[in-house]
Amino acid sequence: MGLGGCIILIAVGAILTFATDWDMQGVNLDLVGIILMIVGLIGVSTFSSIARRRRVVVPPTTPVVDEQAPHLHQRRDGYGDGYGV
Repeated sequence: MGLGGCIILIAVGAILTFATDWDMQGVNLDLVGIILMIVGLIGVSTFSSIARRRRVVVPPTTPVVDEQAPHLHQRRDGYGDGYGV
């Protein structure tokens, strides 16, 4: 469940707790709303801690220099552009 789902749980729980006055036998909607808000808050805190761990700063790597092929850059025949080989 992502951050959006957690926020939706909090909103639905707040609506059930504070904005409704329905009476259902066997179901306390105030308690259901509070439970939904708590689950949403736990989800937001878990999501934010996981997102904080994912933000790892990787230092830039050093460039790789190819030292094994110096003969490609040095021509002895006088043709530096590759023609006349």
